[in-house]
Amino acid sequence: MSILGAVGAEGITINWWTYLTFGCYLVLMIGAGIYFMKRAGKDVEGYLLGGRGLGSWVTALSAQASDMSGWLLMGLPGAVYFYGINQAWVAIGLLLGTLLNWLLVAPRLRAYTGQLGSLTLNGFIDRRFRAPKHMLRIVGSLLTLFFFTIYTASGLVATGKLFETMFHFNYLAAVLVGAGVMIFYTLLGGFLAVCWTDLFQGILMFFAVLVLPAYAMFTLPAGSIEQAYLARGLSFSLLPPAESAGAALVAVISLAAWGLGYFGQPHILVRFMGIKSVSLLPRATTIAMIWVVISLSCAVWIGMVAVPMFENLSASNAENVFIYMIGSLFHPLPGGILLAAILAAIMSTIDSQLLVSSSSLTDDLYVNLCRPGSSDREQLLVNRLAVVVIMIIACSLAAVPDSSIFDLVKFAWSGFGAAFGPAVLAALYSRRTGWIAILCGMLTGAAALLVWRFCGHGNWMYEIVPGFFANAATIWVVNRILRSRNPEMEAEFDRMLAEVKGR
Repeated sequence: MSILGAVGAEGITINWWTYLTFGCYLVLMIGAGIYFMKRAGKDVEGYLLGGRGLGSWVTALSAQASDMSGWLLMGLPGAVYFYGINQAWVAIGLLLGTLLNWLLVAPRLRAYTGQLGSLTLNGFIDRRFRAPKHMLRIVGSLLTLFFFTIYTASGLVATGKLFETMFHFNYLAAVLVGAGVMIFYTLLGGFLAVCWTDLFQGILMFFAVLVLPAYAMFTLPAGSIEQAYLARGLSFSLLPPAESAGAALVAVISLAAWGLGYFGQPHILVRFMGIKSVSLLPRATTIAMIWVVISLSCAVWIGMVAVPMFENLSASNAENVFIYMIGSLFHPLPGGILLAAILAAIMSTIDSQLLVSSSSLTDDLYVNLCRPGSSDREQLLVNRLAVVVIMIIACSLAAVPDSSIFDLVKFAWSGFGAAFGPAVLAALYSRRTGWIAILCGMLTGAAALLVWRFCGHGNWMYEIVPGFFANAATIWVVNRILRSRNPEMEAEFDRMLAEVKGR
């Protein structure tokens, strides 16, 4: 029995199996928050980093689940369906970025943040470069809150579209329901609840993205994908359609440049900070890369298989092809489980973003600017209040149902990559970089990204490219002009290297 009546933008016909599946899933997430409430501890480090005690599996799958979000199951397949196989360059860029992030950033960041006792990425950058009056911490926090609010809004848009399409809920009501569940378990269990629920969500996402295209292929007549591509004027070439080879190359660079964003994503980097020891990272890297290779490949595959199954979907409805495919192929019970994977993907990112945003607001701004001597109990209360405030703002941004998941994620992702990526790499690989160079780089990167995007240049080159390289170039130039030497900082750098090499 199909979940879908007439497959397409008209909606989904559901029965009690679907309600049962989603109800059980939401109860499980709420139960995780209650279970981890005591394990999170009563101190700030326990709430924000779980006492730095994560194992390899939890670190790997929670990092990748929080990374990919609803974009993996809705945004990427929709882009491949609508624009063609050339969108696979996004997946290739993300794959390379993920690998470099685990190999180049994870070991040094875990060792360095543990040595400095840093609980947030902004706190680490600030303490690493000894910025006066916590200038790096303040600027970084403001940028974090700005881009994460947009990022969180993208997840809420995905939530609204999911419930509206499946249950015919009012879009805004669907956004609020999803937000309420995520707030609940994040408020109670903190980092541990977020990471362990992300582990489960990562497994569910992996199962769904693997099973769906494989089963769909068996239902399609031989050659139907090729025929559908020809009928719609799509190409199997990995080169984007362009008037010249140069323009095609620029388009490929623009798509693959998504990988640059990894070095500056706080919700991913915080997983590296929370693992038990540097020695566990090689195993975690292997687990993460297997998950990423298979998941990204299958997401592209879903977009290809959807072309002969659904004709002439709009760009907005194309992001629902994952939902439509499940509805047309599966009984409501297994279909409901697969559809729950979309909610899992969305939640696995939003909960991480909420926690990182609230920690930035509390640890980086409230404690350092307003209440330096505040107790752990007070800081935990402020953290939880910040979660609610940030979610309210994100809900207001997500109130427009026509918002594109892909565009919102694209902008927020580029913002973190351009503003923080070069700063993180300089912190981990440059012994003598000074705080002025980092501050100038972060501001230049963010400004270049915003100017590039709002002047309309993002149509031919992803704004992360000018933003990232403007940041990196600024750090290099300012460093050449204002050479920095600090024996204490250099000694810390050497201790970090010794710990990484001795793992």
